[in-house]
Amino acid sequence: MATIHDVAKKAGVSVTTVSRVLNNRGYISEKTRNNVFRTMEELNYQPNELARSLLRKQSNLIGLIIPNVSHPFFSELASYVEYYAYQQNSKVLLCNSHMDPVKEKEYIEMLKRNRVDGIIMGSHTLEVDEYRNLNSPIVTIDRQIDENIPFISSDNYRGGQLATELLIQKGCRKIAHICGNLKLNMLANQRTQAFEELTGRHNIEHVTIQTDMNVFDQKQYEHIIHTLLQEHPDVDGIFSTSDIIAAFAIKECVRAGKRIPEDVRIIGYDDVNAANWIVPEITTVKQPIEEIGRLAIELIRKQLEDESFERQNILPVKLIERATT
Repeated sequence: MATIHDVAKKAGVSVTTVSRVLNNRGYISEKTRNNVFRTMEELNYQPNELARSLLRKQSNLIGLIIPNVSHPFFSELASYVEYYAYQQNSKVLLCNSHMDPVKEKEYIEMLKRNRVDGIIMGSHTLEVDEYRNLNSPIVTIDRQIDENIPFISSDNYRGGQLATELLIQKGCRKIAHICGNLKLNMLANQRTQAFEELTGRHNIEHVTIQTDMNVFDQKQYEHIIHTLLQEHPDVDGIFSTSDIIAAFAIKECVRAGKRIPEDVRIIGYDDVNAANWIVPEITTVKQPIEEIGRLAIELIRKQLEDESFERQNILPVKLIERATT
């Protein structure tokens, strides 16, 4: 197996020059750079990534822990995180926790062994102490776990306001709100807070229904909404905290013979790509998913380079009205 010394000897340059080419450090002429890469290819030289990371004290690897990669919000977020990481010459290790604290802890240990430059935590488990004890930079998504750890969130309270205000303006007199389990200490719970405060202020009859602890288990959504429509047949507005739940609400309303939006108006949350594929297209509160992904990478970079950064990063949301209202 070829070594860096073999590459240097065959290319007629020093080992230091080869190292600079590999790490993109210092000035290297294009002729020399091409010569080194051509020689590496001829010798089938594979750089030892771990050794390189130890030398420069960076691995160019970033860990991303999310609860469910099949959920459209997290799949889109992962795509943007990977895109912006790549722009910074980094790669992403994707960890799919499935809301399992044990599995999540194993992933954290794996990321530590691989000396990742930082971890982006989009997980929703109850266990957070492991993150407080990490030596690597960390960024959390929609969750504040420590005053010293930066977090990114959309303006959840404003999002809840926008959705609730629209349903009230459209004349809804009994509104159902379907949300994740409020025992999970998520900033998204502020959507529910805004909903309940606003409906109470306007004397609007309302009901709040929580999912179980595995908030991304789609199998429960159908049962929740079916039960809701049976127990509250006079519901004329539904505000759900994800577009996926809103899609299930459309399905169950159609099954129950209710017209949308004439009989029931429905609002989702996130504005994932699928929100405007469904018929009728879903009115939703748009989270800036791309900006969340970009900012997560930027916050990791700033911590690595000892730059100043904001610990609280709350991004604006926008109401997107479509056919369901």
